[in-house]
Amino acid sequence: MGLRRLLAEASAAVEGRWDPEPRPHNAHIHLPPNFSAFDSVEDAVEQARSEGAALLGAANYYDYSVFERFASLCLEAGVFPLVGTEILTWMEDCAERGWLVNDPGNPGKAYLCGKALALCAEPTPWAASKLGEIREGDARRMERMVELVGEHLRGRGIALSLGAEEVRARVAQRHRTPLDTVVLQERHLAMALAERLASPEHEEGLAVLMAGDPPADPVALQNELRNRLLKAGRPAYVDERFVPFDEAARLIRELGGVPCYPAIMDGIPGGPSPFEDAPEELARRLVERGIPAIEFIPNRNDPAVLEEYALAARAAGLVATAGTEHNTLGSQPIVPRCKGGLPIPRRAAEIFWEGACVMAGHQLAVARGEPGFEEAPGTVEERIAAFRAVGCAAILEVTGRA
Repeated sequence: MGLRRLLAEASAAVEGRWDPEPRPHNAHIHLPPNFSAFDSVEDAVEQARSEGAALLGAANYYDYSVFERFASLCLEAGVFPLVGTEILTWMEDCAERGWLVNDPGNPGKAYLCGKALALCAEPTPWAASKLGEIREGDARRMERMVELVGEHLRGRGIALSLGAEEVRARVAQRHRTPLDTVVLQERHLAMALAERLASPEHEEGLAVLMAGDPPADPVALQNELRNRLLKAGRPAYVDERFVPFDEAARLIRELGGVPCYPAIMDGIPGGPSPFEDAPEELARRLVERGIPAIEFIPNRNDPAVLEEYALAARAAGLVATAGTEHNTLGSQPIVPRCKGGLPIPRRAAEIFWEGACVMAGHQLAVARGEPGFEEAPGTVEERIAAFRAVGCAAILEVTGRA
């Protein structure tokens, strides 16, 4: 059918209907072949359905081929599909100040999400070129990291042959997905290394590499290898290619989406970064940079901190959403909760439900060839009211089919 048509016809609701009662949902997970907690798209959608999620949002890196199947499965399950992306960017002014943004270890490095990418299957020529440039740069970086891993292991007496194409093939085979849709990530390389080094022939070499007994748990071993070999300052690290922040925002808009800043706050040691140091200041900085939305990953945050930042963002006219990422191995609920499994505070939950509805309304409008959230007439509050009503009606109509 085509992704845009699926998104455009996701709901038959004609008139908007705003119901502020929060429904369970998740606006941000990663789907395979991105590194993901899920083995397949089917697994993700089934878990969302089983937990009663009204909306499920995917945010994959740089290849969106999976989204048509994702959207189709969601609609069959009575779950509204939201499609999106995540882009590694660079804030030069923050780098010059030595400021961390929303990456815990690299001043100037910043993640930017794109929500509701209604046109990602039909990119503009500039967007297609930029995506190709990003993928090519990422591929070269990962190929070099694989080479450096091999050199380091051989220097430690570990004869392990591993190529980037083998790692990609492992990912494609694991998730039963075409090879050309795989965008390699550090976690993919760490998984392949852990699987290869766990064999009996490398037992002694692995103990030397770990300077002791390696973790018995496969996930712990992957994390340890990534920390020892692939992180900044480690033997196989290669500098990442960053897209300037403003270019990333343009790319998201040309893919039909809404730029959305993912906040980390107290999810890093030492608390909020200089860029996020106070709720009102963070909101002001995003407004000044022309970013209309913010996303939270509640499982990183204390409920009181999450609520304070969510309220400040909404007071500044930002649309706010919430998700879980699900970008590490291990089971966790689809419906987000705060750090320690604590519930999201009621006022924050209401804000996140409103944000999900706004994004759903935007995705429907743009897929149908109508002005999106940022282009529609009216004040910020008028546009939020209009798009949340359209999105809410569509979500409820989709969930009503289940």
